[in-house]
Amino acid sequence: MNNLPIQRLHSRALLPGYQTEGSAGMDLAYAGDSDLLIPQGEIVFVPTGLAMAIPNGYEGQIRPRSGFSTKNRMIMPNAPGTIDSDYRGEIKIPILNLSGSDFLLEVGTRIAQIVFQKIEVLTPVFVDSLDETKRGAGGFGSTGK
Repeated sequence: MNNLPIQRLHSRALLPGYQTEGSAGMDLAYAGDSDLLIPQGEIVFVPTGLAMAIPNGYEGQIRPRSGFSTKNRMIMPNAPGTIDSDYRGEIKIPILNLSGSDFLLEVGTRIAQIVFQKIEVLTPVFVDSLDETKRGAGGFGSTGK
């Protein structure tokens, strides 16, 4: 198991963690001085109070927690979001309130998860043509239902 350096930026920040042995993502929680109002229909950037040093060659994918998102009708408008390995700022989670009313987010509520993915860096080059495939240029819906 590899260590992930995490800096606590807020005294109420919780160390991310896997909730079960088979979990793919570590849960991230809201860290603040008090509960946070997320107005109906608005996007609020929710602070986690954490910064981390993701190893070079990896990205952190931020995804909604299914329980929090579906039970409360809170979504992440850019899911999944990417945290690059060279980012050292606070991780903030954009939450859009679709619940139909204002929502009071309690300090310590687990709102998202981070999944670490190994990435390959590719070098883009222009070519005159691409190899042929059965699908070709078929786009949205081209493979059927």
